[in-house]
Amino acid sequence: MEPSLHRLRLLHELERRGTVTAVAAALGYTVSAVSQQLSLLEREAGTPLFEKRGRGLALTEAGLVLAGHARTILTAVEDAGHAMESARAGVGTTLTAGVWASVASTLLPTGIRILSRDHPGIVVRTRELAPEDTTGAVRDGSLDLSFVLDYSSYAMADVPDLVRVPIARESLHAVVPRGSVDSETVSLSDLAAAPWVLAHPRSHFGRAVRIACREAGFDPDVRHEAGEQSTALALVAAGLGVTLASDLGLSTFPSDVEALPLTEGLSRTVAITYRRRDARRRPLRAFVEAFTDAAREVGLDPT
Repeated sequence: MEPSLHRLRLLHELERRGTVTAVAAALGYTVSAVSQQLSLLEREAGTPLFEKRGRGLALTEAGLVLAGHARTILTAVEDAGHAMESARAGVGTTLTAGVWASVASTLLPTGIRILSRDHPGIVVRTRELAPEDTTGAVRDGSLDLSFVLDYSSYAMADVPDLVRVPIARESLHAVVPRGSVDSETVSLSDLAAAPWVLAHPRSHFGRAVRIACREAGFDPDVRHEAGEQSTALALVAAGLGVTLASDLGLSTFPSDVEALPLTEGLSRTVAITYRRRDARRRPLRAFVEAFTDAAREVGLDPT
């Protein structure tokens, strides 16, 4: 049996994600293409690797054994690629980074400019994800690295096999319709009676703000759920509520809103995460250095 790396990768993804549909969505294939390749792998193995379970596929004992070997083989291939990358001192290396909207629109252009100047052989590709989805994508190898957040009111749990390198600290500001607050600063309790525009509580940001409000003695009256910061700011500008925004989120805020410092001093840390086993990769270290410089250049506080 000499299975292709491609089919072993599909088997590995099926074990991790659970359904052919999820594998196809994650890798950008059609469901029928993934099913066909897995059927070929089963034929090559000469023994059943899958069994129907409801609408999905479950791995048989033989499938689980082969999936375990697939993980070992794929890791070895990846390590070999990183070794060659180190031997080339980063020449011709491509990194795939996870970003979200405010990073992509503000920090990313400056960071890539600095990285291209100092390390012209490193090419950066980006994938926009929700902040709460990036850690998992780095852990499973879909991304080489990603930007992640840690809120002062809601600390993220450490992931043992990932490294997290802080590069900057952002303050959180109260964002209110212009002229609605007659003060240069505001506390969360001052906004307790106001309608709120806020992300879903399952998001890191939505949960962090709700925790901070409860610590201030109230539950925010969320009239409008908005995942995108630009949408939330537009709703505040229309007089439909108040919200919080970070320094990066305020880079392009509407003229009809005001950003006021919070007396609670809420903040969040912007960090870059990558797998611990990749810590010696020179391109990763170069990326972190470039974006640390970029954070300073765009005016963020150093950690």
